[in-house]
Amino acid sequence: MKNEFKGLIVQGDKKFSLKNHKTDFTGGYNKEKAKDALVNSKIELDHLQEKLYASGKHSVLIIFQAMDAAGKDSAIEHVMSGLNPQGCQVYSFKVPTSEEYQHDFLWRHYKALPERGRIGIHNRSHYENVLVCKVHPEYVLSENIPGITEVKKINKDFWNQRYQSIRNFEQHLTANGTVILKFFLNVSRDEQKQRFLDRIEDPTKNWKFSSGDIKERALWDKYMEAYQDAINETSTAQSPWHIIPADKKWFARLAISEIIEDRLKNLDLKFPVLSDEEALKLGETKAALLAE
Repeated sequence: MKNEFKGLIVQGDKKFSLKNHKTDFTGGYNKEKAKDALVNSKIELDHLQEKLYASGKHSVLIIFQAMDAAGKDSAIEHVMSGLNPQGCQVYSFKVPTSEEYQHDFLWRHYKALPERGRIGIHNRSHYENVLVCKVHPEYVLSENIPGITEVKKINKDFWNQRYQSIRNFEQHLTANGTVILKFFLNVSRDEQKQRFLDRIEDPTKNWKFSSGDIKERALWDKYMEAYQDAINETSTAQSPWHIIPADKKWFARLAISEIIEDRLKNLDLKFPVLSDEEALKLGETKAALLAE
């Protein structure tokens, strides 16, 4: 991996602090250079996706988490646009349904996992349960967990148990061939403000804005603390978090693409090799076709 992207990985053996990650970092790239590099990376991702599907041994789960207006949707659009849609599946997780509340918090996410050979993209994920729910612990009461009958019972032990569940879940997935790539799009509060204003001022973007976004923005510090805790608790050697500077969307997209590309290359994916018997049949089929 290129040096400018290595620093975006959270090493699980070190204490992580958001203050040490600049939201406007660009790694020496300018906009045009980044756009050109992204084109090349997307071409490489297309080749790697084909090998991923053909080999049928691994699946890839790409997780995007961020504050509102950080650029998750546009990152998915630009980075994944070069992939074969037949090999991808995208899920955007909203408030749980009544059926989903009848199961444990990981159930709906387990149902959305990609099969071997495919790439799954989760726009928000199981991490909402230690992010939004930690900022709004009253939401946990809707899960009807035995013994959790009031907010004051949602204590440190509860959250530690939930972090442990997530670590176990991800460890199980990686042991069974799923590559997990976790991206936190780290946008500054000032940049979020500007993007909200852009959405308000541009009639074609009004639909993207919700008054609820402002209410959550007022809880910025609590969200940053929740993100920092979650990343510290769940960034492991097998499935580390990547902190993507998101003030410059063009750099965020390149960083995400390069990191995915590097991870897939490390899998040493190969096209299946035919057995001698299958190769012989292939030769016979070719001869028959040429003789027509």
